[in-house]
Amino acid sequence: MNIICIASLSLKAAMGRGRNDGILCWLFILFLSDWSAAQIFYSVSEEVDKGTVVGNLAKDLNVNVRDLQTRNLNIVSGYSKKYFEANFKTGDLYVNERLDREELCPNTIKCTLNLEAILSDPMVLHRIEVVIVDMNDNAPAFVEKSYSLNISESSPKGEHFLLPLALDADTGSNSVKTYRLSQNEYFSLDVQGGGEHSASAELVLLKALDREKQAVIKLSLTGVDGGKPPKSGTLNIQVNVLDVNDNTPSFSKTLYKARVNENARAGSSVIQLSATDLDEGDNGRITYSFVKRGNFDPADMFVMNAET
Repeated sequence: MNIICIASLSLKAAMGRGRNDGILCWLFILFLSDWSAAQIFYSVSEEVDKGTVVGNLAKDLNVNVRDLQTRNLNIVSGYSKKYFEANFKTGDLYVNERLDREELCPNTIKCTLNLEAILSDPMVLHRIEVVIVDMNDNAPAFVEKSYSLNISESSPKGEHFLLPLALDADTGSNSVKTYRLSQNEYFSLDVQGGGEHSASAELVLLKALDREKQAVIKLSLTGVDGGKPPKSGTLNIQVNVLDVNDNTPSFSKTLYKARVNENARAGSSVIQLSATDLDEGDNGRITYSFVKRGNFDPADMFVMNAET
């Protein structure tokens, strides 16, 4: 705005005192727009060293290098830091501050910084667009440090189970491209490509689970990006196999024999039976009772403690 106001004063003197500054400023903006129709495009990788040359302004502005200082070349941007500066001796535009694409352009595919190169005597403005190229400087990472998954042992083969996503601050080919699963006999991995976005993964059940054989299955999921060389991050997964009532109680013996005197008093202990069930919780809780056989009901003569 300071440049426009100064110019408006000089134009005011040339065009007459009857013009107001607002009109002159507007005319000057139009004047500048005619001179700055052309735009210069550069690109530079993020995290390059300070002093890295982006391009040669003298050549691209078609200006003699010696004129850059005499015409007071100024690189202007709306950013808090002056990321680029000009070298008056060589005409080069160089990196003046650290360029972190993830900081400058979070959650965007393309990162562009817009600058203006202003020359005086005569006043000329050129727009400059610098594309910040992403580097694979971030590894995939999971929000969770570990993940628990509860799966019933009655789940059918082929069932899918959604897994957490790995996040990567990088974009494009440097984002998460695939997943890997640790070797195991129960699960495989179904990876869905995300195109420009991150891929996703699901567990696929390969064979029937058996809680009584293995109640907990430990796996590791690795997210891998598309960088060269690739970076990766790992998540530990614990699969808890949930019980179903798929086991019947069994006695420790197939036949129990006991002897009791005919004059034994009521309440005398005759024998203790023992049965077990491999299921857990309510599915593994055992109660004892008699089975009536023909006309003989053992409950007419004996009492069974249902719990013991």
